[in-house]
Amino acid sequence: MPGTRRWDQRFFASTRGRIVTLLRRASLTVDELADALDLTDNAVRAHLATLERDGLVQQRGVRRGGGKPAYAYALAPEADALFPRAYAAILRHALGQVAARYGRAEVEAVLRAVGRDLAASLGGQRPGATPEERLEGVQQVLAELGGLAEVRREEGRLVLQGYSCPLGAIVPDHPEACQLALALIQSLLGSDAVRERCVHGPEPRCAFEVLSAES
Repeated sequence: MPGTRRWDQRFFASTRGRIVTLLRRASLTVDELADALDLTDNAVRAHLATLERDGLVQQRGVRRGGGKPAYAYALAPEADALFPRAYAAILRHALGQVAARYGRAEVEAVLRAVGRDLAASLGGQRPGATPEERLEGVQQVLAELGGLAEVRREEGRLVLQGYSCPLGAIVPDHPEACQLALALIQSLLGSDAVRERCVHGPEPRCAFEVLSAES
C-alpha cells in the first residue's frame, strides 16, 4: 500500500529506524549504537526501550570485554514485517507463467499438491477426539503460518473463518490459490469432506466448511 511505504520511509529515516537498520546487520551494544549514531548512551537506551516495548528489538546475549559486560541488542522476529517482501509478486508471476503455458487447471493441481506436501511436512493429521478439536488444531497451524482464523458453528456445521491469509495477496489474480489452503486443511483433518467458501476479489476472505461434524 502506498501509505505503508511512505510510513516506512519516514520510519527508517528516524533515529529508531536507523537503529533497526543497524541491528538488521548485526547485534550491537548500546555503546556501539551510540558511536554509530553519534548519540549519548542514554538517548540510545530511550530509543531501545521504545523499540522493545513495540516488540521490534530484544536483548540477545552479553558482550564481555575489558570493562563491564554489556547487553547486545538484536531485532525481534516481529521486525521482519517492517521490511518489504517480494514473495507475493514472485509467486503471482510464477503462477501466471504456469497458467499461460499449461492452463488454470494445472495451476490448481500444483497448488493442491503443495498443500498436501505442506501438511505432511507439518506432521500430518491434527490430533483430537472430535472434528472441532481437530479443526482447532488446523487453526493453530494457520496461525503459525501467518494467518488468522477462528472456528465457529453454523447450523450444526463447523466453519473455519479466515480473517488474514498468507496467500491473500495473490488471490485476486489467482483465486485457485485457495485450493492450496483447502488441500492443506483436508490433509490436516484427514477428511475430504471440506468445502471452500472463500470470497475472492480485491479483498479476499477465506472460509472453509466441514460438511459433516459427526466423525
